Amino acid sequence: MSRTSDKILILDFGSQYTQLIARRIREESVYSEIQPFNIPIEAIRTFNPKGIILSGGPASVYERGAPVPPRELLELEIPILGICYGLQLIAMLMGGKVTHSEKREYGPAVIQVLKPDVLLKGFENASAKERLVWMSHGDRVEALPEGFEVLAETSNSPVCVVRHRQRPIWGLQFHPEVHHTAWGKKILRNFIFSICGCQLSWSMQSFVTETVRKVKRQVGHEKVIGAVSGGVDSTVMAALVGKAVGDRFYPIFVNNGVLRKNEAEEVIALYQDTLGLNLIYHDASDRFLSALKGVTDPEVKRKIIGKTFIDVFVHEANKIKDVTYLAQGTLYPDVIESVSFKGPSATIKSHHNVGGLPEIMPLKLIEPLRELFKDEVREVGRVLGLPETVIGRHPFPGPGLAIRILGDVTPEKLATLREADAIVIEELRVSGWYDKIWQAFPVLLPINTVGVMGDERTYEQVIVIRSVHSVDGMTADWVRLPYDLMARLSNRIINEVTGVNRVVYDISSKPPSTIEWE
Repeated sequence: MSRTSDKILILDFGSQYTQLIARRIREESVYSEIQPFNIPIEAIRTFNPKGIILSGGPASVYERGAPVPPRELLELEIPILGICYGLQLIAMLMGGKVTHSEKREYGPAVIQVLKPDVLLKGFENASAKERLVWMSHGDRVEALPEGFEVLAETSNSPVCVVRHRQRPIWGLQFHPEVHHTAWGKKILRNFIFSICGCQLSWSMQSFVTETVRKVKRQVGHEKVIGAVSGGVDSTVMAALVGKAVGDRFYPIFVNNGVLRKNEAEEVIALYQDTLGLNLIYHDASDRFLSALKGVTDPEVKRKIIGKTFIDVFVHEANKIKDVTYLAQGTLYPDVIESVSFKGPSATIKSHHNVGGLPEIMPLKLIEPLRELFKDEVREVGRVLGLPETVIGRHPFPGPGLAIRILGDVTPEKLATLREADAIVIEELRVSGWYDKIWQAFPVLLPINTVGVMGDERTYEQVIVIRSVHSVDGMTADWVRLPYDLMARLSNRIINEVTGVNRVVYDISSKPPSTIEWE
């Protein structure tokens, strides 16, 4: 990228925490970018980072196939911070010795500072609690290369924090990016500001200004189309592109028939009235439901909805003459996944990124959000003045309610689930719980149970309520909603939704369960 502000380059060696390093640096208003460990040296020079961080990783530095960068990396005279595996790499590449420790170290440890240094500034009078760090390693540095000195140790890691005496190279055996390391943010601040000399230059306001200018320059006088759903990502993408190119942007909203109650009307009002965009709306509900008739396999449902969506989208897009660009709401985690040294994921949010469209419609891509994490996208939405109801919206799957109805999808089941869903969302908002959790929704089960209503026996359907806490959707824990709120949800659904006589609560975490049921 051509960004000219101060930035930190993070080389990925496979750590589960690599994205977290990037997030921590961005939280300090400094731009950071993740690249695979084997990025060419010339590309690093072109990127012109103020500092380089070598992430941790699961490998041992000596094992066959272990990720090892070119040694020239350490000769660039750019400040380098090696974390865990990154420290071990520095030691190995510069002539030190790394061994497999008899006692692996996973979890908390307390560092003892041996020598003052700019990286550890602030630790001079730190308490033991403040010197708590998070370890996750089996190997350790046994002998330092020539020119290095130890700055701190733990009871199990005599080489815990190091630096080169003459060159700008530091290493940490622990992970400063995780919240378990008490002063981890302070250490990263010392590196990016005191050592690298970065200035505060990364903000969502500056991102919006630069991105609008960039899209204007890229598009010129051409036309742009894009798929929108009313969700956070596609709405922020649409607002940015619309701000850049005005009425030459044509967002296309396809009603797939498996949306929530009143969702189509709300999305239309949002894009037309609030954002003032040239929304193209196509109600294909009958076509989608006809294609889904009798289908019970969840993967088949997804494929049918994905294929039908592309067919409808292409049909509408072809009505607009001389289109050159396709705008997508790709986020940075998708980009990271695709450039990871482990190789791209087999499927990367195909519904979210309208998988297949670039092949079917040979258009140039515009991905204005590809540098952002989800929380940053929400901040961009606020800068753009989008309603909080949009910015704080819970994730909603591309296949919609079709994968929240276990079994075949029918108009009757959709009507039942829509009513239950509306009650869940309303009660969560009224109680103040909606903004406290990652996602909540009801699921309609393909079973009936016996009940009693008005002294009469009933044999009706079951609703499951799913509510989870999460940061990125990769892992999740079920939410301990207050009993009185759970009681209101159950009472309202049973009393107000025809055909339901039982409500249950899902107390499964991910893993082993997934967030969605299908």
